[in-house]
Amino acid sequence: MLFLDHIAVAAGTLEQGCAFVERTLGVTVQPGGQHPRFATHNALLGLEDGLYLEVIAIDPDAPAPEDARWFDLDRFEGAPRLHNWICRTDDMTRALAQMPARAGRPVALSRGDLRWQMAVPENGQLPYDEMCPALIEWQGAAHPAARLTPSGLRLDRLVISHPDAPALEAALSGLLRDPRLVFEPSELPGLRADFLTPNGPRSLT
Repeated sequence: MLFLDHIAVAAGTLEQGCAFVERTLGVTVQPGGQHPRFATHNALLGLEDGLYLEVIAIDPDAPAPEDARWFDLDRFEGAPRLHNWICRTDDMTRALAQMPARAGRPVALSRGDLRWQMAVPENGQLPYDEMCPALIEWQGAAHPAARLTPSGLRLDRLVISHPDAPALEAALSGLLRDPRLVFEPSELPGLRADFLTPNGPRSLT
């Protein structure tokens, strides 16, 4: 089984991404850290129900990696936006065998005392124009969400839009059951996260 772990906002710079999230949701994000393997860095926001939001961008001070960056960040352009959703598994090998083709290969990663495996496609591009979830398997009990200050935001719905949304939903049906996930056919791929907040509903796209 897969379980929703976190969602990711991509941006041209980390500063732009943080400003976008803070302006849209009315909260303050927290510092994250660096990912030397893919030359990226992030900031984080704690959500209810053990989830979190990640803002991720290329780290301009890190040497470029030898292969493609994760989340297709090498090709990212435009304004900051909700770009990926990430699901947790307890058995990466088994989960990848049931995922759509080219969902990635396990890559061992770390940040501080956090250790995990991430499924990363060789070209950095997840299936269904990045609308297919990325897979993560945490190593040990440490998890970023437990270390973040609660924001009071609860994810109500995550809408996954794509021309082949029904096919993606069908491909994940045996792995993932979460009433917050909504798959919608659309001319263009995209994500929308609807939140319940102390100041009323807010949406992030």
